[in-house]
Amino acid sequence: MIYKRVAARLHAQDWVAITIELGIVVLGVFIGTQVSNWNAARIERRETRAMLVGLKPGLKGFVDFFVTARDYYGTTSRYGNVALAGWSGDKKVRDSDFVIAAYQASQVYVLGINAVNWTRVFGGERMDGIDDPAMRNELANLMTLNFDQIDMVSIDTPYRQHVRQQIPDDIQDAIRAKCGDRPIPDKPLTQALPRTCAIDLPGDRWAQAARTLRAHPELAGELRWHRAATAAFLNNMSLFEQQTRLVLGRIHELGL
Repeated sequence: MIYKRVAARLHAQDWVAITIELGIVVLGVFIGTQVSNWNAARIERRETRAMLVGLKPGLKGFVDFFVTARDYYGTTSRYGNVALAGWSGDKKVRDSDFVIAAYQASQVYVLGINAVNWTRVFGGERMDGIDDPAMRNELANLMTLNFDQIDMVSIDTPYRQHVRQQIPDDIQDAIRAKCGDRPIPDKPLTQALPRTCAIDLPGDRWAQAARTLRAHPELAGELRWHRAATAAFLNNMSLFEQQTRLVLGRIHELGL
C-alpha cells in the first residue's frame, strides 16, 4: 500500500510527502534490523551463559584428575624406589617385591582427551560472546595451553615398554588383575593405584623373573629417566590445575 502512495505522490510531484513516506520505510527497516540483532544477541548471551554453566562439571572433573594424579604418581614413585633398590642388589628386597615394583613403577595415568577436541570442550566457538573480559581471558589462557604436556605422549617412556618386555605375561596379568588401576568412588574418570601389592605365585616364578630383570641393569637408568619425565609431567600439571581453578573461580564469581 505504501508503495502505491509513493508512486501516486511521485506522479503528483509531492516531494514533502514522498520524503516522509520514504523516511517511514527506512525507519521501519532500521528498527526491524535492530530488533532482530537484539534478539540474536540476547539468544547468544543466553547460550554463552549456558555454555559456561555446562563447563563446570568438566572443569571440576579436571581438578579431580589433577588431585588424584598427584597421589597416583606418588605411589608409582614409591614402587620405583623399591625397584631401584632391587637393581642395586639390596638383599632386603624380596624377588616378588622387586618384580611387582618394577612393573608398578611403569604405570601411567593421564586425562586421555584428544588435544584437537579441547577447543570444543571449552566452547571456543562462543568465546566472543563472553561479556566479562576476565572470564574470556582466563578461559582463553586455559584453551591455549599445550595439553600434550599432560597427555600420554609426555609420560610413555622407553622404560614402560622395555620393562614389560622382560616380565613374563602371567605375572603381568596377575599384577593387573589384583593390583591394577582402580576407579575412585564418586569421582568419574579418576583412578587410584594400590599402594601395596601381594600376589601368591610360586617362589621360583618370582626368582626367575627377578633374574631376568637384573640381567638388564640398563632398565634402572631408564627408570630414572621415567621418574624425571613423571616429575616434569606433575610440574606441568600444576600449571593446568592453577588455570583450571582460576576459570572455575571466575564462573563462581559471575554467579553461574
